[in-house]
Amino acid sequence: MHVFDDDAVAALLSLDDLLGVVETAFLKQGRGEVERPDRPHFPVGTGLDGRSDPAGTGLTMPAYVHGDPAYATKLASVHPGNADTDRPTVQAQVVLTDAGTGEPLALFAGERITNARTGCIGGLAARELAAGSSSVDLAVIGAGQQARWQTRAIDAARGVASARIYSPTPDSRESCAADLRDEGIDAEAVDSPESAVTDADVVITATTSGTPVFSGGLLADGALVIAVGAYEAEMCELDRVTFDRAGQVFADVPEEVASIGDIVDNDVDPERLTPLSVVFEGDAGRERDDEILVVDSVGSAVLDTATANYLWREADEGDGEWVAF
Repeated sequence: MHVFDDDAVAALLSLDDLLGVVETAFLKQGRGEVERPDRPHFPVGTGLDGRSDPAGTGLTMPAYVHGDPAYATKLASVHPGNADTDRPTVQAQVVLTDAGTGEPLALFAGERITNARTGCIGGLAARELAAGSSSVDLAVIGAGQQARWQTRAIDAARGVASARIYSPTPDSRESCAADLRDEGIDAEAVDSPESAVTDADVVITATTSGTPVFSGGLLADGALVIAVGAYEAEMCELDRVTFDRAGQVFADVPEEVASIGDIVDNDVDPERLTPLSVVFEGDAGRERDDEILVVDSVGSAVLDTATANYLWREADEGDGEWVAF
């Protein structure tokens, strides 16, 4: 088995290439040409060092895309408390296995895979659903790694004219904005959700919040909202006003998005959730320039296996570290 650390994954991964990989994976998922078992997630850390509550969440995410030479299983963790330390909130490992023989092929550091493929969801959504055809003015609520990757991917897919970054922690938002400026993106830290969201073409929410992170009344006509942080019932980034104003609501995995706080807390009818894949088929999309649209994402293991297969194709035999069992 070849083992690829984060530096090795970074050397292989191109956002421009990955956008196409993720789009194809969505099309396959929408056509039913994938195997995607239920994604169990469970609390971890209760009882550790006397804790009475969980330290985080563990997730197991297997999937296979029909016709791919390999399938992948991602083992992920989400520990919101890591935001107070230098550790990432989301960490993961991705195991790639030969679909024909069952031979273990590779173990990838999964954090960059998770962040990049999730960023591509936002990038593709902005490319297809943001109003007009020019670069967008972007609002980002959250200042972690996913805030950075959403901005990078939207810039790669559509172009970012400006990005306003808000987090309740001043040092975090300043650091995020500075990192994006270093990459050539016009980004600034702002001191309130209002300053970020007002007049934005695209609004990204990338938090682990349990309550809405901005008021839907702030949204400009025609705004596109892309929410990528909530993945369970206790997490909610969007408010009722946002959904009341939205003309259409898209979801990467509608049956799973239906159970998160964004939908449950705001009494959104699950029948409103249109699979994002139909947008890439050309069967749905923006109907008016002034229409507010929402894309809610919980992530899909299909994107992880597609990304891992892509990285394996890009790798040479000498890449990574070979480990014999």
